[in-house]
Amino acid sequence: MDRTFHPRSRRIAPVVAIAAASALLVAGCSSGSGGKKAEESGAAASAGKANTPRMTVALVTHQAPGDTFWDIVRKGAEAAAAKDNIKLVYSADPSAGSQANLVQNAVDQKVDGIAITLAKPDAMKDVVSKAKAANIPVVGLNSGVSDWKKLGLMEFFGQDEGVAGEALGNRLNSIGAKKAVCVIQEQGNIGLTQRCDGVKKTFSGTTETLYVNGTDMPSVKSTITAKLKQDSAIDYVVTLGAPYALTAVQSVGDAGSKAKVATFDLNKDLTKAIKKGDIQFAVDQQPYLQGYLAVDSLWLYKNNGNYSGGGEQPVLTGPAFVDKSNVDAVASFAAKGTR
Repeated sequence: MDRTFHPRSRRIAPVVAIAAASALLVAGCSSGSGGKKAEESGAAASAGKANTPRMTVALVTHQAPGDTFWDIVRKGAEAAAAKDNIKLVYSADPSAGSQANLVQNAVDQKVDGIAITLAKPDAMKDVVSKAKAANIPVVGLNSGVSDWKKLGLMEFFGQDEGVAGEALGNRLNSIGAKKAVCVIQEQGNIGLTQRCDGVKKTFSGTTETLYVNGTDMPSVKSTITAKLKQDSAIDYVVTLGAPYALTAVQSVGDAGSKAKVATFDLNKDLTKAIKKGDIQFAVDQQPYLQGYLAVDSLWLYKNNGNYSGGGEQPVLTGPAFVDKSNVDAVASFAAKGTR
């Protein structure tokens, strides 16, 4: 891996589960007893807000129109930006080529740092190389845990999608499921494919993959409905995002199916559905934390030379299961858009 971004004399490479402590430390600095020392180090904060020089950070994702998951990622990124005196420039496009063009725009604008998703990593290779050539640090989040180091990114924040899928497959085994359909809403998205592959790896029952057009929810509903009518043996529908899970519940009803629904990812409506029993469980990857840590990491690098995960290991934000047993502890945070 090219270390252009981060020369250092010694490498430390733990797998980091939660890296928020560094951010909390910065936020805790004030003009009180430790304030003077913090100012001398160049990492001072006033009333929880950094007074370091203004930075511009571009966050470029593969968000599709209407996908509310990314609202949570963006909210976390905006919170970090507000704390760190950062101007955050957010842009998104589900088309890999268009996303690469948005990253190129950020390079052309000479931003101080870039955070990107790698849903289709091959499309990002050239533009990441251009950012590196321009000495702009680049970190990854959400998608790309298998590819961020290959592309030369400095850090990565998210979950291992294959591991998350394997965990869900094991969960299906524990509840006695026999046949599952895994619904992929975006063809070519490597993270979504890894989730379904992980389910297949550990689930002892039968797993089929069903592709739907995630930008057309009526089509998602009709496609899932048709599949359930066609195959009454399906006892679990596994979706890869909260909006699709809620739509799958409707499909189950329309098809007169006895299948149950489980999903990856959360939002406030999904927590309500778990409480009602319409959704059995969700795998949470904490998107707010992904956005927050990605932006905060660029501030930490510029001002302190810090690396979460030692620049060698991803910072894992999931997976964790949310079901009826613990949804009440999560619901209040989901309601305000931080889970």
